[in-house]
Amino acid sequence: MRRKSRKLWIGGVPVGGDAPVAIQSMTNTKTEDVEATVAQILALEEAGCEIIRSTVPTLEAAAAFRQIKKRIHIPLVADIHFDYRLAIAAIEYGADKIRINPGNIGGREKVKAVVDCAKERNIPIRVGVNSGSLEKELLEKFGGVTAEGLVESALKQVRLIEDMGYDNLVISIKSSDVPMCIEAHEQIADKTDLPLHIGITEAGTIRTGTIQSAVGLGAILSRGIGDTIRVSLTGDPREEVFAARKILQSLGLRKAGIRVVSCPTCGRTNIDLIGLANQVEEMASRYDLDLKVAVMGCVVNGPGEAREADLGIAGGKGEGLLIRKGEILRKVPEEELLSALELEIAHWEKEYE
Repeated sequence: MRRKSRKLWIGGVPVGGDAPVAIQSMTNTKTEDVEATVAQILALEEAGCEIIRSTVPTLEAAAAFRQIKKRIHIPLVADIHFDYRLAIAAIEYGADKIRINPGNIGGREKVKAVVDCAKERNIPIRVGVNSGSLEKELLEKFGGVTAEGLVESALKQVRLIEDMGYDNLVISIKSSDVPMCIEAHEQIADKTDLPLHIGITEAGTIRTGTIQSAVGLGAILSRGIGDTIRVSLTGDPREEVFAARKILQSLGLRKAGIRVVSCPTCGRTNIDLIGLANQVEEMASRYDLDLKVAVMGCVVNGPGEAREADLGIAGGKGEGLLIRKGEILRKVPEEELLSALELEIAHWEKEYE
């Protein structure tokens, strides 16, 4: 059962309440470079990103928000550290949300200046706390970085802003320690009804980071916790979106998009299944269809598994069977399997559009 949280809006995207878990990513371009930043955001949109965040380390970066927003189609979030004036500038230039850590933004009056500006335009504030930014007194209180410390820090910052008369907030508590991150989310879920932005911070490269994120975020989401998600990876941010979509699909939280299943291969495989499966996955990503497609490598398990999918390929020796809803359509030479499968997907799209 999903945790009950308040619903708020980041631009035109609902977060919390009964809204689907929204997929986020972050640009890795220089925000001041409008052309490069817009190009990356448009590519992320195509990949399925629904909310994008960009760093604002300078006033020039804040000013770039005005031009960037004119050319993209998803909400733009400003990532702010240390200088409260940058948060105010980003809001004035059109940010749909700001991410701050009140602990490093300055004293109470500086935080209040940011909150007042956000309140004037009803812009949500994401209160971000992570294991690397925990206050000294909490480190001493709990004997280091702990789940309890992360939760206490986040709620302390939330109370600070709520005492200023503003509650249009999202909470983010992140750690690179997966068990700690899971525990922290379990603890905070019962202490507030504010929407939660979830992620495993500094998860790592595409390979290790995807595994870390899948384990951690999968565990958190399976407990009904989480309203928006970012998979943090060292690499092309499109990989973050792909991983987020697959995590949500695996848990039944997203249905849109083709789900490709494939066997691990063995000595019975007589076609280039690894290459074919990768090509099918890439091709399938271009279609927004709720389909299960199976790519199987041999005649032992292949036909049976493929029959359980909407569409499937069961490999033979240099050829394969093309299967639709359990029925064998025809035998296809190996070099024609990909195009034959895509043709069936296109037919499916026309049939059900």
